[in-house]
Amino acid sequence: MVLDDQIRAFLREDIGYFDLTATLLIDAELPGRFEMRAREPMTLAGLAAAARVFTFYDASIQVEVLARDGQQVDKGTTLLKIEGPARSILTAERTALNLAQHLSGIATVTATYIERIAGTRAQLIDSRKTTPGLRAMEKHAVACGGGRNHRLGLDNGIMLKDNHIAVCGSITAAVARARSSVPVLTKVEVECDRFDQVEEALAAGADVIMLDNMAVEEMQRAVAMVDGRVLLEASGGVRLETIRAIAETGVDFISVGRITQSSPALDIGLDDAE
Repeated sequence: MVLDDQIRAFLREDIGYFDLTATLLIDAELPGRFEMRAREPMTLAGLAAAARVFTFYDASIQVEVLARDGQQVDKGTTLLKIEGPARSILTAERTALNLAQHLSGIATVTATYIERIAGTRAQLIDSRKTTPGLRAMEKHAVACGGGRNHRLGLDNGIMLKDNHIAVCGSITAAVARARSSVPVLTKVEVECDRFDQVEEALAAGADVIMLDNMAVEEMQRAVAMVDGRVLLEASGGVRLETIRAIAETGVDFISVGRITQSSPALDIGLDDAE
């Protein structure tokens, strides 16, 4: 199982050979009861993974999951109840908390962006700007926050960016070369940062055109010219303060790298339930 393989690596990184503090201070047979609680309002993600950390490390630990990924919770909400050997629970604690805090941060920021574009046609999507080794989890967190996933990896679609186009010589040549071999159900997307490139990509038969770092006025012009013939994605430097204006241009998608790259971890704690 992929998740278990990741958790094994996470625990190995944190524990090393053994938890020196817990081993010296806590008898192996001493039972413990703890609760994982939200210490601020948030949209949850990574809760199932956090619960699995405890049971993977010690199968005798029992975890009651009281909330679900994608749920919005208030400060003080109990998310998990954990019961079992206190030494094992405290050894696995930090790894479980790190996952829940980091992924809930992404979900919460994603939900905030989603709120800003409510009522428009635009859909928020993520990017490949993820933490190495955590992409699947971070993209799951985006989905928990209400966003949609772009490519999961380089094998999931064709994205012709400026360097690809430069090597091929032109947008027209790059699209033609991609079309000659691409699977029939795979879309071809072209990155454009000028209006003349949008015209060329449309004429070349692109399925999706990315409007990269364009001003709002340029996006409006592109939307009017394309007139629904292909999907349009706005990308580059999108911030919470600017996303509403971008969405109101009529683009179909807005990709935001910072939701996975820069979201802060949220405050979740493990407290003694005795």
